[in-house]
Amino acid sequence: MSQYIINQLNRAEVQTTPFPHFYLERSLPSNEAATLINEFPPLDKGGSFNVNNVETPKRLRQYIQKFDSAEVRHILGEKFSLDLIGKPMMATLRGYSRVKDGRIHTDSKTKLITVLIYLNENWPATTGRLRILRNGEDMEDYTDEFIPGPSSLVAFKVTDNCWHGYPSFEGKRQAIQINFLVDNKAKNKHQFFHGISASVKSWFK
Repeated sequence: MSQYIINQLNRAEVQTTPFPHFYLERSLPSNEAATLINEFPPLDKGGSFNVNNVETPKRLRQYIQKFDSAEVRHILGEKFSLDLIGKPMMATLRGYSRVKDGRIHTDSKTKLITVLIYLNENWPATTGRLRILRNGEDMEDYTDEFIPGPSSLVAFKVTDNCWHGYPSFEGKRQAIQINFLVDNKAKNKHQFFHGISASVKSWFK
Protein backbone atom coordinates (compact mmCIF):
# COMPACT_ATOMS: atom_id res chain seq x y z
CA MET A 1 0.00 0.00 0.00
CA SER A 2 1.19 3.47 -0.78
CA GLN A 3 3.01 4.96 2.19
CA TYR A 4 0.89 8.06 1.57
CA ILE A 5 -2.30 6.44 2.81
CA ILE A 6 -0.51 4.85 5.76
CA ASN A 7 0.71 8.30 6.78
CA GLN A 8 -2.77 9.74 6.30
CA LEU A 9 -4.38 7.03 8.42
CA ASN A 10 -1.80 7.52 11.16
CA ARG A 11 -2.45 11.28 11.23
CA ALA A 12 -6.24 11.04 11.16
CA GLU A 13 -7.92 12.56 14.20
CA VAL A 14 -10.81 10.57 15.60
CA GLN A 15 -13.90 12.56 16.51
CA THR A 16 -15.79 10.93 19.38
CA THR A 17 -19.11 12.79 19.04
CA PRO A 18 -21.68 11.41 18.43
CA PHE A 19 -19.69 8.20 17.82
CA PRO A 20 -16.04 7.51 16.96
CA HIS A 21 -15.21 8.41 13.34
CA PHE A 22 -12.66 10.15 11.16
CA TYR A 23 -12.47 11.59 7.65
CA LEU A 24 -9.67 11.98 5.14
CA GLU A 25 -10.37 14.40 2.30
CA ARG A 26 -7.66 12.70 0.24
CA SER A 27 -6.46 9.25 1.17
CA LEU A 28 -4.39 8.75 -2.00
CA PRO A 29 -2.16 10.86 -4.24
CA SER A 30 -4.06 12.30 -7.21
CA ASN A 31 -2.50 9.93 -9.76
CA GLU A 32 -3.31 6.81 -7.71
CA ALA A 33 -6.86 8.01 -7.10
CA ALA A 34 -7.34 8.68 -10.82
CA THR A 35 -6.18 5.16 -11.67
CA LEU A 36 -8.66 3.54 -9.30
CA ILE A 37 -11.49 5.81 -10.46
CA ASN A 38 -10.80 4.88 -14.09
CA GLU A 39 -10.63 1.17 -13.25
CA PHE A 40 -13.77 1.09 -11.11
CA PRO A 41 -16.16 -1.48 -12.61
CA PRO A 42 -19.29 -0.05 -14.28
CA LEU A 43 -22.01 -0.80 -11.73
CA ASP A 44 -25.12 0.95 -13.00
CA LYS A 45 -27.52 -0.80 -10.60
CA GLY A 46 -28.15 0.17 -7.00
CA GLY A 47 -27.03 -1.82 -3.99
CA SER A 48 -23.79 -3.35 -2.75
CA PHE A 49 -21.86 -6.00 -4.68
CA ASN A 50 -19.40 -8.36 -3.05
CA VAL A 51 -16.02 -7.72 -4.65
CA ASN A 52 -15.69 -11.45 -5.36
CA ASN A 53 -18.83 -11.31 -7.51
CA VAL A 54 -17.64 -8.43 -9.67
CA GLU A 55 -15.04 -8.45 -12.43
CA THR A 56 -12.54 -6.25 -10.64
CA PRO A 57 -9.34 -4.93 -12.27
CA LYS A 58 -6.12 -6.20 -10.71
CA ARG A 59 -4.91 -2.88 -9.27
CA LEU A 60 -8.25 -2.14 -7.62
CA ARG A 61 -8.37 -5.65 -6.14
CA GLN A 62 -4.80 -5.34 -4.87
CA TYR A 63 -5.63 -2.00 -3.29
CA ILE A 64 -8.60 -3.51 -1.45
CA GLN A 65 -6.59 -6.52 -0.30
CA LYS A 66 -4.00 -4.29 1.30
CA PHE A 67 -6.55 -3.16 3.88
CA ASP A 68 -6.29 -6.71 5.15
CA SER A 69 -2.69 -6.09 6.22
CA ALA A 70 -1.53 -6.25 9.82
CA GLU A 71 -0.32 -2.63 9.53
CA VAL A 72 -3.74 -1.21 8.60
CA ARG A 73 -5.50 -3.46 11.13
CA HIS A 74 -3.18 -2.14 13.83
CA ILE A 75 -3.75 1.51 12.89
CA LEU A 76 -7.54 1.19 12.76
CA GLY A 77 -7.62 -0.95 15.88
CA GLU A 78 -5.71 1.68 17.83
CA LYS A 79 -7.89 4.48 16.49
CA PHE A 80 -11.08 2.76 17.64
CA SER A 81 -9.80 0.76 20.64
CA LEU A 82 -10.46 -2.61 19.04
CA ASP A 83 -8.37 -5.70 18.38
CA LEU A 84 -8.78 -6.44 14.67
CA ILE A 85 -6.07 -9.08 14.39
CA GLY A 86 -7.66 -12.26 13.11
CA LYS A 87 -11.03 -10.64 12.45
CA PRO A 88 -12.45 -11.34 8.98
CA MET A 89 -12.60 -8.51 6.44
CA MET A 90 -15.25 -8.05 3.77
CA ALA A 91 -15.24 -5.65 0.82
CA THR A 92 -18.20 -4.54 -1.27
CA LEU A 93 -18.59 -2.08 -4.13
CA ARG A 94 -21.27 0.47 -4.91
CA GLY A 95 -21.47 2.30 -8.21
CA TYR A 96 -24.93 3.85 -8.34
CA SER A 97 -27.17 5.59 -5.84
CA ARG A 98 -30.92 5.22 -6.09
CA VAL A 99 -33.42 7.77 -4.79
CA LYS A 100 -34.18 5.51 -1.83
CA ASP A 101 -30.53 5.03 -0.86
CA GLY A 102 -28.84 6.98 1.90
CA ARG A 103 -31.68 6.64 4.39
CA ILE A 104 -30.72 7.04 8.04
CA HIS A 105 -29.42 3.81 9.53
CA THR A 106 -26.84 2.20 11.79
CA ASP A 107 -24.64 -0.63 10.59
CA SER A 108 -25.17 -4.25 11.62
CA LYS A 109 -23.83 -5.29 15.02
CA THR A 110 -21.88 -8.04 13.25
CA LYS A 111 -19.59 -5.26 11.94
CA LEU A 112 -16.84 -3.78 14.11
CA ILE A 113 -15.57 -1.03 11.83
CA THR A 114 -16.80 0.41 8.54
CA VAL A 115 -14.43 2.12 6.11
CA LEU A 116 -15.83 3.95 3.06
CA ILE A 117 -13.49 5.01 0.26
CA TYR A 118 -15.16 7.18 -2.37
CA LEU A 119 -13.89 7.08 -5.94
CA ASN A 120 -15.61 9.90 -7.81
CA GLU A 121 -13.78 12.45 -9.94
CA ASN A 122 -15.53 15.32 -8.17
CA TRP A 123 -18.73 16.01 -6.30
CA PRO A 124 -20.54 19.26 -7.23
CA ALA A 125 -23.94 18.03 -5.97
CA THR A 126 -25.13 19.32 -2.61
CA THR A 127 -26.91 16.01 -2.00
CA GLY A 128 -25.30 12.56 -1.67
CA ARG A 129 -22.85 13.81 0.96
CA LEU A 130 -22.48 11.47 3.91
CA ARG A 131 -23.71 12.89 7.21
CA ILE A 132 -22.77 11.82 10.72
CA LEU A 133 -26.05 12.13 12.61
CA ARG A 134 -27.01 12.69 16.21
CA ASN A 135 -30.14 10.52 16.00
CA GLY A 136 -32.10 8.17 13.80
CA GLU A 137 -34.90 10.58 12.95
CA ASP A 138 -33.55 13.86 11.57
CA MET A 139 -31.23 14.07 8.55
CA GLU A 140 -30.67 17.75 9.33
CA ASP A 141 -29.33 17.08 12.83
CA TYR A 142 -25.74 16.24 11.89
CA THR A 143 -22.29 16.95 13.27
CA ASP A 144 -20.29 16.39 10.08
CA GLU A 145 -20.96 16.23 6.34
CA PHE A 146 -18.41 14.62 4.04
CA ILE A 147 -17.95 15.00 0.28
CA PRO A 148 -17.60 11.65 -1.56
CA GLY A 149 -14.80 12.94 -3.76
CA PRO A 150 -11.66 11.40 -5.30
CA SER A 151 -10.24 9.03 -2.66
CA SER A 152 -12.03 10.66 0.30
CA LEU A 153 -12.28 8.19 3.17
CA VAL A 154 -14.63 7.89 6.14
CA ALA A 155 -14.10 5.33 8.89
CA PHE A 156 -16.22 4.75 11.95
CA LYS A 157 -16.69 2.36 14.83
CA VAL A 158 -19.96 0.49 14.67
CA THR A 159 -21.97 1.36 17.78
CA ASP A 160 -25.63 1.35 18.78
CA ASN A 161 -25.84 5.04 17.85
CA CYS A 162 -23.70 5.18 14.69
CA TRP A 163 -26.49 6.90 12.77
CA HIS A 164 -25.51 8.06 9.30
CA GLY A 165 -26.98 8.66 5.86
CA TYR A 166 -27.14 11.19 3.07
CA PRO A 167 -29.77 13.40 1.41
CA SER A 168 -31.34 11.56 -1.51
CA PHE A 169 -29.22 11.43 -4.64
CA GLU A 170 -29.75 9.50 -7.87
CA GLY A 171 -26.83 8.81 -10.14
CA LYS A 172 -23.25 7.58 -10.26
CA ARG A 173 -21.74 7.40 -6.78
CA GLN A 174 -18.76 5.06 -6.60
CA ALA A 175 -17.47 3.67 -3.32
CA ILE A 176 -15.58 0.79 -1.76
CA GLN A 177 -16.94 -0.35 1.59
CA ILE A 178 -14.64 -2.34 3.84
CA ASN A 179 -15.87 -3.97 7.02
CA PHE A 180 -14.08 -5.82 9.77
CA LEU A 181 -16.51 -8.36 11.19
CA VAL A 182 -16.99 -10.12 14.51
CA ASP A 183 -16.41 -13.63 13.11
CA ASN A 184 -16.45 -15.81 9.98
CA LYS A 185 -20.11 -16.74 10.51
CA ALA A 186 -21.00 -13.07 10.07
CA LYS A 187 -18.80 -12.83 6.98
CA ASN A 188 -20.44 -15.84 5.36
CA LYS A 189 -23.88 -14.40 6.09
CA HIS A 190 -23.05 -11.01 4.58
CA GLN A 191 -21.39 -12.52 1.51
CA PHE A 192 -24.35 -14.81 0.94
CA PHE A 193 -26.76 -11.88 1.17
CA HIS A 194 -24.76 -9.70 -1.23
CA GLY A 195 -24.34 -12.63 -3.63
CA ILE A 196 -28.10 -13.24 -3.77
CA SER A 197 -28.71 -9.50 -4.13
CA ALA A 198 -26.32 -9.27 -7.08
CA SER A 199 -28.02 -12.23 -8.79
CA VAL A 200 -31.46 -10.67 -8.42
CA LYS A 201 -30.21 -7.36 -9.81
CA SER A 202 -28.77 -9.15 -12.86
CA TRP A 203 -32.26 -10.36 -13.82
CA PHE A 204 -33.34 -6.76 -14.39
CA LYS A 205 -30.42 -5.60 -16.53
